[in-house]
Amino acid sequence: MLNRRQILSAGVAAGAIALVPQHRARAAATRIDVYTASDANISDWWSNVLKPAFEAAHPEFEINVVISRGAGSGGIVAISDRAFAALKAGIDPQVDFFEENDPLLPKGGIDAGLWVGFDAKSVPGYARLNPLAIESPYGLPYRGSQVVLAYDSDKVAEAEVPKDWAGLTAWIKAHPGQFIYGRPDKGGSGRNFVVRAIHEANNRDPSLFTVASYSKPAVEERLPKAWAILNDLAPSLYEKGAYAAGNTPTLQLLASGAVSMIPAWSDQALQGLAQGVLPPSVKLFQLQDLALSGSFADATVPSNGAHKDAALALADFLLTDAMQVSIVKELGGFPAVDWGKLPAELKEQFAAVIPKSIPTYPRGEWEAAMNDGWYRNVAPNIDPSK
Repeated sequence: MLNRRQILSAGVAAGAIALVPQHRARAAATRIDVYTASDANISDWWSNVLKPAFEAAHPEFEINVVISRGAGSGGIVAISDRAFAALKAGIDPQVDFFEENDPLLPKGGIDAGLWVGFDAKSVPGYARLNPLAIESPYGLPYRGSQVVLAYDSDKVAEAEVPKDWAGLTAWIKAHPGQFIYGRPDKGGSGRNFVVRAIHEANNRDPSLFTVASYSKPAVEERLPKAWAILNDLAPSLYEKGAYAAGNTPTLQLLASGAVSMIPAWSDQALQGLAQGVLPPSVKLFQLQDLALSGSFADATVPSNGAHKDAALALADFLLTDAMQVSIVKELGGFPAVDWGKLPAELKEQFAAVIPKSIPTYPRGEWEAAMNDGWYRNVAPNIDPSK
């Protein structure tokens, strides 16, 4: 497993305690319950960097980070369903802030007023956001990442690096066993490689895939063409059709030299290079005809939360220069604010992975249809539960 960077906590201003007489107890801070289902590097950043920095700037608040990974009663979808049920019942949802959540879910939530609508009035930093990052006023983008292609430059000559999908598939076939991608339901790098095949099979038009465009006839028309593309590639993949069970196993195969090229999340690859987990010969590139998919993490705030004002203060703090720079340097992610508003040297350092566009593919029913179709048609011998 990849080692995670040890993140140093932000220090509390030394003079802050001196302002409070020692014989008086500190007033109880308002607790903001933040739910996250993100990977450990994200939840660690929240606990070790964001939390102490925010509490130092806002001593009247404290953050309680709640890990809610997985499915069932502990999953983030179940927690948002609980918030919706609480809204209908007129009770406290016992959650103030979702670190990353799809504001389109649960269905009917937006129309019912479940989520706070963000704007520059409620969150002053909203005006600094990169327009590419905003998909819905009910989701606050605060960090981003995109799937790129990572390769070992000791094995792949610069002149051989593909520029487009046709070049990539040609390279895979010309170098059997040297490419692998992960199962689409086990990690975003594999998911978005499959999505790129779906986009290729549908005239490179991501706009065909939206929550509103979902229907069974649309699935039957658009997805089988992608299965044909992926089945054509299968014999040329690592071990003639092996599929990694996640983002980290995919990166491990590249790091060990078992393969020469993989799809990878930009943040994980940049972290791996910074930590020395990936060899310095690994380089990153993006397809120029249509990029692989990515996304910005949308935070959501339930309108019926007990501490909505505190949650909005937290939302604004996430968009400050200090936190946005930390997202780039500590997480290897994209800032949600315009790059031009951050230090110029930061933009120069990450020029190779700054997105010009970020194609997307919806969660929910489209994603379920993709996962089911991939297992049935591309990898029928793999048990999805393992």
